[in-house]
Amino acid sequence: MSGPDNSGDVVELRVHGVSGASAAQVLDLQQTGQVAGDRNGGFYRARSRCSDTTDVPGVTVEAYRWGDLPSGTVARTLAVAFLLPFMLVNVAIWMRPANPGSAATVKSLCRLLALTLTVLYVLAIAGVALDLIGWKCLASPDCLTGRSWLSWLGGRPVGLRLAVLALVPAAAIGLVWWVSCRPGRTFEAFRAPEQGTSGSGLGTIGRWDAEPLVGRLRSIHVAAAFATLDLALLLARAASGASAATTVLTAVTVAVLTCCGGLLCTPPLIDRAVGDKRLDGVTRALRSVAIILTVGVVAHVLTSPQPWQERHGLPGYEATLAGLFVAQTALLAALGLVLFGHRRGVHGGTPLFGLGALVVAATGVSTAVAYSAEIVYRVADFLDRDVPTGEGIASGPPRAYTWAIYGLFRALLVTAIVAGVVVLITRPGRRRAAAVIVARDFPNPPAEARPRLRQVRDAIARARFTERLVPLAVLYGCLTGLATATTTIGLLGQFPGDVIERNVGLPADVFTFGIAFGSWVIAAAIIVLIISGIFAYRTESYRRHIGVLWDLGTFWPRAAHPFAPPCYSERAVPELARRITHLVERGNGVLLTGHSHGSVLLAATVLQLPPRVCDRVALLTHGSPLRRLYARLFPAYVDDEALHELGRRVGWRWVNLWRDTDPIGGGIFSPHPSPAPATTGDPAATVDRRQRDPRDVVTAPGDSVAPPIQGHWPGESDEPFTDAVRELVRRLGGRAGPPGTPG
Repeated sequence: MSGPDNSGDVVELRVHGVSGASAAQVLDLQQTGQVAGDRNGGFYRARSRCSDTTDVPGVTVEAYRWGDLPSGTVARTLAVAFLLPFMLVNVAIWMRPANPGSAATVKSLCRLLALTLTVLYVLAIAGVALDLIGWKCLASPDCLTGRSWLSWLGGRPVGLRLAVLALVPAAAIGLVWWVSCRPGRTFEAFRAPEQGTSGSGLGTIGRWDAEPLVGRLRSIHVAAAFATLDLALLLARAASGASAATTVLTAVTVAVLTCCGGLLCTPPLIDRAVGDKRLDGVTRALRSVAIILTVGVVAHVLTSPQPWQERHGLPGYEATLAGLFVAQTALLAALGLVLFGHRRGVHGGTPLFGLGALVVAATGVSTAVAYSAEIVYRVADFLDRDVPTGEGIASGPPRAYTWAIYGLFRALLVTAIVAGVVVLITRPGRRRAAAVIVARDFPNPPAEARPRLRQVRDAIARARFTERLVPLAVLYGCLTGLATATTTIGLLGQFPGDVIERNVGLPADVFTFGIAFGSWVIAAAIIVLIISGIFAYRTESYRRHIGVLWDLGTFWPRAAHPFAPPCYSERAVPELARRITHLVERGNGVLLTGHSHGSVLLAATVLQLPPRVCDRVALLTHGSPLRRLYARLFPAYVDDEALHELGRRVGWRWVNLWRDTDPIGGGIFSPHPSPAPATTGDPAATVDRRQRDPRDVVTAPGDSVAPPIQGHWPGESDEPFTDAVRELVRRLGGRAGPPGTPG
């Protein structure tokens, strides 16, 4: 599909942010027509009878809608919700410090952490199928009562029970393997039109073909997943005495896991070029060995004549789980030390942002632990239905999970308390700074405007709290890391309540109740997350708040965890680049306008455009988080050099609009830009334009309410936006009247 192009005119190409606005909303129209792309991501223009789409003459407005690329359907959105831990640890690898010397180490640590999440995923399913059901429930007549779907396995040999139920975690591995393979084929047709146009890290997003790396990581993770299942079965088999076959199979399993970890610790090897078929063959061979090994292990468990050791839980399972938590704690500690040693302050930022990768990785680990603990505890509660007290299996789940729930709830509670204290302590200072801005923007207001002035002051004060979230995030990351460390106490046979009562003197029942309450809180949070994932892409107002997480997390390609949700920038950025190139080749100038995260998409796109195209491109960003968030959280990809290169590419035909009431967007180059362009010789000083928000604090004649506080909302209908469009159109050589005149 295509639309008419008027050669010589300027096309204003609008890209929305994470709010997921419709094409009609972006264009400020009721009737639109698609001119390129498909229903998931396309370009829209006004229909012929609505051709007057802008107040600026000679400008045709077009919109790129990418909101359905991160999800779009309930099934895919639910997949994002369940794969949230994988997504978080994948984002962490992109948050490495700007120091190139840390790249290989941070990549290795993040990929090892990602591998531990896959191992935890398998252990959680194995804990339900092998430990709770196969080992405990099937050995309890009370648990089998009224459960015909399980009773057929009751009384069977232990080896047969474990061999049959091992199909459950094997199927779970196959499911996540299948889900991770599907997105890789979705965006294969969308590749950047030209290569090597920018050396900036941000300029590689969308241009870089991640599929070969994802395929290698996928093979490694699948191999490790099957090896984890094998290890759980073999440790249970070896508890009553290891035969020669058990020893050999265990040694091969450990060798497979060692190879998986070793490959992830060699970024120069695993990140090799697309055409390196030899490495692809090695990883696929490792995966095949692991699958064949699993078949052999299951057969060995099924046919081994040795008696099984009688224990309350699956032998070796709790020790394996605790060992995994120890490994995660060690990796998080190592990552923190590397990040702290290589941190570098950024313009307008704080060194604490250097620990962003640690915070996000720790959050991903804690989320995965919460998922795992809850699935085990909820299944245990279900199996304990109608079972007499004291004879059930609710106390059966590993103590490590109990300590994990206690640690996570403690981290959330302490962080919430500290956040409340920070809010109270910083509020006076934030309000004083906001009052200075309000007094400057609205001098000599009438007496009746005082309530509105207080509202504006409070909005600015709230927007300034964004910077205060950094130490809170670091605190939470450290507490969750400590939570995984304390899970090892479960190996001593101790419960949190007993330890607290013995060492602190507080009643154990209080902490037992608190842990149970925390478990249900975590379960409720997971349910809310799933429901939110469904409604985030069905209800626009809901999506504006919930969809932010998905849209930001899936912007970055899969470089750490292959089971993370697919990266939509692999389609959106090349598609934008192709469309802009096409418009320029048709003789149009192109004004790119991006709101919020849309400005990040446009920045990555412009860095991939060839110079002949950039000569006919201008850039207008509003509510942009490029400096305020991305330069701090992703310093290796969004830095001064990348932002200045972006400005040079468009010939400094760039205007950035921002508001003090915006908690997300901000200035790009100037920490405190003035409302009017600066008159210095530095072209970067002319980019930032501050918008007064709201327009006024007095109700206009003919209206009943004062102008609204816009905050982070897009402002395509605002006069400053229209004036900026006129200016940039003139600088592109297009037709535009003077600022403030009707079109």
